Amino acid sequence: MKHESKIPTANANPQNSKKIKHLKRLKIFGAVLTVLGIALFGYFIYAVGVREILSGIGRIGFGGFALILLLYFLRIACRATSWKLSVNEPYKLGFFDTLPAVIIGEALSSLIPLGILISGTSKAVAVRSRVPMVVGLASVATENLFYSLVTGLFIIFGAIAFLRNFELEESWIITIDVLIGVIFALIVFALLAIVRSWHLISSFCEWLYNRHIGRGILENGRSQARRFENLIFGFYRTYPRRFLPIFLIQIVFHSLGVLEVFFVLSRLSEAVPTLNSAFLLESVSRLITIVFKLVPFLVGVDEAGAQFVAETLALGAGVGVTLAIIRKGRILFWTAVGMILIVRREISLMEILQQRGGEVGGRQ
Repeated sequence: MKHESKIPTANANPQNSKKIKHLKRLKIFGAVLTVLGIALFGYFIYAVGVREILSGIGRIGFGGFALILLLYFLRIACRATSWKLSVNEPYKLGFFDTLPAVIIGEALSSLIPLGILISGTSKAVAVRSRVPMVVGLASVATENLFYSLVTGLFIIFGAIAFLRNFELEESWIITIDVLIGVIFALIVFALLAIVRSWHLISSFCEWLYNRHIGRGILENGRSQARRFENLIFGFYRTYPRRFLPIFLIQIVFHSLGVLEVFFVLSRLSEAVPTLNSAFLLESVSRLITIVFKLVPFLVGVDEAGAQFVAETLALGAGVGVTLAIIRKGRILFWTAVGMILIVRREISLMEILQQRGGEVGGRQ
């Protein structure tokens, strides 16, 4: 009888109902964006022409595509190394612990419409046999902070370069200026939160708990959130010497992306490409990745961004769309590798969603 009484109580929990409704809205929004992205993708294929796209892919060849796969692997290795350096002692993760976990996280992030919401959690789940979940999550969050900082700066420099090199319409200038301001403000806020140890997450959890919102989850979740934040703040104070190596590794990550674009352009374009062109295309691609991550494989939107920049750079719409499609091919390859790792390690999506939902509690 006790077991039976728990089921209706859980279902009747208004907080659970709100979370389910919120998740459903996100799913619907992600599905709508995906459908629009597919339609946009089809339009660009039609506008550029299948023959031109296939001709561009043929110029890359198997050897060229193998090099693109290698460059993307090196980028994954950068994120894995950066994460490895973000773990607090006495816990430790090796490169061959973090590497497959990053591949798994990237695969789910690319494949599922809401993958961005569970990517970090899936990485922590992938190393759960090596470190406690809360430590894994905190180290992933620490690495993500470095990634976000460098990515923000990368996008800002790309936006500034765009403004300085081209004459744009007033509306575009205002949009880019606002974007630069927002990103800069977020970077400053994040740095202040870390330096001054602002316990924003745990304070918010306490605020919800005191108002009897989600008490079932927050009973243990408050202390887990506090420990999570303390691990991040503790890393800042304990390992200042790791900051520069992690920061430089993140710069290498983005530099490899620019190198990849430069290589593809050298094969697709008749004119000799410049590093400036590659930098602008990669910075726009990174911005699109952040904004439209709900769309699986960035279908359609990546092509739109690449076409816009390619036309602005006088490279041609066909070059931009073909570039986006070729880069999508390497994501498909590494996503397949990630799915194989998920099956081999017997990682279930349900377990990831449970951990994401705050059910870690005091299990670790």
